[in-house]
Amino acid sequence: MWWRKLEEKIVYFMMLISVASLVALLLAVLLSIFIKGVPYISWEMISQTPRGGYYFGREGGVLNAIVGSLYLSTGAVLLSLAFSLPLSLAMNIHLRTRRKTVNRIRFVLDILWGIPSIVYGAFGFTLMIYLGIQASLLAGIITVGIFIMPIMVRGMDEVMKNVPVHLIESAFSVGSTRMEVAFRVMLRQTIPGIVTAILLAFGRGIGDVASVLFTTGYTDNLPTSITQQTATLPLAVFFQLGSPIPEVQNRAYASAIILTVIILIISISVRMISKKYHKII
Repeated sequence: MWWRKLEEKIVYFMMLISVASLVALLLAVLLSIFIKGVPYISWEMISQTPRGGYYFGREGGVLNAIVGSLYLSTGAVLLSLAFSLPLSLAMNIHLRTRRKTVNRIRFVLDILWGIPSIVYGAFGFTLMIYLGIQASLLAGIITVGIFIMPIMVRGMDEVMKNVPVHLIESAFSVGSTRMEVAFRVMLRQTIPGIVTAILLAFGRGIGDVASVLFTTGYTDNLPTSITQQTATLPLAVFFQLGSPIPEVQNRAYASAIILTVIILIISISVRMISKKYHKII
């Protein structure tokens, strides 16, 4: 019928507009950052710590923030992975016949995913006071680890629940234990998806400001202990943009470029590793 063809064309046209709008928005954001930040990108910016203070300093770089961001995000991902992977496996192996229980867990995780990161920052700050921990790399790792845990669990869960049921049942039928099914069948089938979930959580962790604003503190020095305060690239951008000095404000865009490039490199690397491993299995 002619109206069905018309409806199809309208939906297709709306889809094209949506895709074009998203691409245009992404390009606008990237162009605004790169146009203002590229003139201030230099080897000094990447390889040196700030001189004259992060708020007023016009010299030096953001090496402290780069190292701090990598330390913080890596630690948070490892902490979250230690809880997320067992929970995801338990939901899809041990509790796979208890659908109501699993659905309740997923509902709670979805709620936790939707909570703003500033709430996690406030919770982390309250936890610091209760445990007697000062603003430090450790406090930031704990807070960001809690913040990205629902993201990591749901990402892994979405991959694991798509593993064919007959594959799991076949493993049980030949006498495999739940541990063997979890680590020899489930993990082998879902490694690329698990890596993607870790990447998603890492990207959220390294790019978030609110959850670390009250927990990590800020310093111009490189962190040498988890009990010391540490700088991060999002906080560097936040503080530099608040500076009254135009040169320092422009350095914030350079810091944003560095953060964007780091996430891009990690994303491409993990995608390549995932595809390579997927071909092997």
